Amino acid sequence: MPYRPKSTLEQWRILQAVVDAGGYAQAADLLNKSQSSLNHAVAKLQSQLGVELLEVIGRKAQLTPAGEVMLRRSRILTQQIEDLELLADNLDKGWEPEIRIATELAYPKPFLYQALQAFYPISRGSRVQIIDTVLTGTSEIITQKKADLVITGVVPKGYLSEPLYVTRFIPVVGCQHPLASIDSLDQNELSQQLQIVIRDTAVKPQEHMGWLKAEQRWTVNNFHEAVDILQLGLGFCWLPDFVVNPQLETGQLCRLPLKQSTERLVPMSLLAPQEETLGPGSRQLRQLLLAAHQK
Repeated sequence: MPYRPKSTLEQWRILQAVVDAGGYAQAADLLNKSQSSLNHAVAKLQSQLGVELLEVIGRKAQLTPAGEVMLRRSRILTQQIEDLELLADNLDKGWEPEIRIATELAYPKPFLYQALQAFYPISRGSRVQIIDTVLTGTSEIITQKKADLVITGVVPKGYLSEPLYVTRFIPVVGCQHPLASIDSLDQNELSQQLQIVIRDTAVKPQEHMGWLKAEQRWTVNNFHEAVDILQLGLGFCWLPDFVVNPQLETGQLCRLPLKQSTERLVPMSLLAPQEETLGPGSRQLRQLLLAAHQK
């Protein structure tokens, strides 16, 4: 037989009100109900459960040890119901049940986290999925419309975008690497060295972006793996300054003294692959993300 609840959501809400207000009389005023109806609801709840939840000491109702445990769990239950009802209301208004945001790995995530922090209070019930992308993998996400919002270093033809940030790539090695002790380095010399590169996330990657002239290359999944390898004294890599600044300051990594092209600037932009069907949640998150860069 299917399980039948012994208690109702209303009974738990009344119990919470009695505890929060400090007594039956105060809760009755708060809920605009008679004190006797609240007494009856709590008494019936305790009887149905077979557990004493409240005891009246003087004129104040206090929780029993069992009541404290049950009350904590009931708050989770009522919050879940509120979230469920909010989700239904959002869906009725066209609010997306899930928002997918793809972000180029070379974009500093603290800006996104700041926007998400502001977005959370108004997004209950909607899931957010963050997708890390690299190079042509980002373009693929855009052209195949696999995300609601995309932060990209390259805007494909036919798409409009909003500027967010300019990422500064610099060439670095581990400070124990032989290149670290050279005063001046030519790009032709660099092509003879081991290069650490970040894997393109596209299904069919196209290695035509960035400096890829080295004959020997090791490919890793993210910047942190590249930094770990560099700190072993192996290879060099072009990395965003916001990623390597801590290691540069502590002397774990050194910047290569190139004679020319000492850095690469990559402008990061925000776009919506399907602007015409962008939902209200995605629109709100976009505005918060733009605002994060204006502070």
